[in-house]
Amino acid sequence: MTQRYGTLLLGCAAALALGGTALTAQTQAESYDLNAPHLTGQARTDAEAARIAAVTAPTTDFTKAEPFEANGAGAATVRARDNGDAFSIPSANMPFARELDFKVGDGLFRKLWVSSPSSTLVSDGLGPLYNARSCQNCHLKDGRGHPPEGDEEAVSMFLRISVPAPTDADMSELDAFLLSLGDDDTPRTAPDPVYGGQLQNFAVQGHPAEYRMGITYADEKVQLAGGQTATLTAPTYTADNLGYGPLAPGAMLSPRVAPQMIGLGLLEAIPAADILAQADPDDADGNGISGRAQVVWSFDKNRPMLGRFGLKAGAPTIREQSAAAFAGDIGISTPIFDAPWGDCTQAQADCQGAPHGTTGTEELTEINAEGLDLVTFYARNLGVPERRDVDDPRVLRGKQVFYDTGCIACHTPKYVTERLDDQPEQSFQLIWPYTDMLLHDMGPGLADNRPEGRANGQEWRTPPLWGIGLTHTVSGHTYFLHDGRARSLLEAVLWHGGEAQAQRDAVVAMAPQDRADLIKYLESL
Repeated sequence: MTQRYGTLLLGCAAALALGGTALTAQTQAESYDLNAPHLTGQARTDAEAARIAAVTAPTTDFTKAEPFEANGAGAATVRARDNGDAFSIPSANMPFARELDFKVGDGLFRKLWVSSPSSTLVSDGLGPLYNARSCQNCHLKDGRGHPPEGDEEAVSMFLRISVPAPTDADMSELDAFLLSLGDDDTPRTAPDPVYGGQLQNFAVQGHPAEYRMGITYADEKVQLAGGQTATLTAPTYTADNLGYGPLAPGAMLSPRVAPQMIGLGLLEAIPAADILAQADPDDADGNGISGRAQVVWSFDKNRPMLGRFGLKAGAPTIREQSAAAFAGDIGISTPIFDAPWGDCTQAQADCQGAPHGTTGTEELTEINAEGLDLVTFYARNLGVPERRDVDDPRVLRGKQVFYDTGCIACHTPKYVTERLDDQPEQSFQLIWPYTDMLLHDMGPGLADNRPEGRANGQEWRTPPLWGIGLTHTVSGHTYFLHDGRARSLLEAVLWHGGEAQAQRDAVVAMAPQDRADLIKYLESL
């Protein structure tokens, strides 16, 4: 298990490089089905499928809000608050009997871990290398992280790292499965042999941190129709003050800001078939949009699965994403990723040999299955606030601009979730997340030039838009995109390229009032 641990932070991209059982593409195609359910649910009837298709079809009437549009998470929608707790409310339809589980999960999410050895045995095991001491440190108030400002240390942002995989690496099971899907052009990658899958900027006493993040910005003026202008800030990232020697040749760095946490359980409950049905890798419909489904290796289920979570959809489930964050961000082992030294590599022998949270105890991991499940339940049930101003004429006009400009080609407005036997909060809800959950080429401007699984260096998963208008209320800033480079929603739109170039150019060319109404609509989400 520990030999495979280094792959988790790179999604399936690193798994491609580590080898495994060599199976034929035909065998893999027969053995794995991305539609295979990972949640316990019930199949839809034909009548239900027809009703769902009608309900989720894009509207053509922009004179009034659609039925139930204000309740973006269905019955799980929570009342919108005008303070920093807006993203920290449990699903409104959560049974009373589960509220204690939610609160205990919240406590574990906020827990400050300490280094080993410690008298607080239930809280030790931090690091030895880490980016944060708790989940809440990155996802402050369950909201969006931000890049460091001035001399501030990065506290909710880090750099992923990978290197080109050896050309003689054995074909893994995931390799063969991707080959069966026709994927043979995305370069394979591996963790850095010294620094692992991500760079940690903190370390426990007696160990050097791996680096300090360096960022420089260059301004770029954009002329907008109507005499308006906007300024984009293009970042350049460096790994400074390296604590363990130089990076490996060809090292690729990818900046990542912690995303907001709301609505994750509902995204997990979208039927895989509904996501896969939107994929159009060859742009067969000619609309310029060619979304692709991410495919990752699930270390929990031991099979390829549809990627859903993370900025490149590198994790298949909330539970696995949570376990990966515990390991990579905090250095806490779980039943899924059980290396007690977190992301430390064999080249960092002192780090691997340091005391950890299971030293001298009978515990197998620093957080057990029950604790991981409670954190997963908490993350699954953070409620989505209700929409504001859905009937405002300017919001309705902005909605029409959003639809007419073609933004819904990637930001799919509506879904109906699976019928789930043991998750009433997510079961059979009409939701409005505004994402297709697919990978899209966003052009060279947003490229990190670091492949991850099926995603090449210019592809990112379409982020959900629900709650985006409350970012300042919750997080105290308006920094957007994968690295927080956009300082406003308009700047975020103007950074779009690649498959979204036509939409970006339409926003640049549109009348100032239409542009303002579009932003007002986004702020209502």
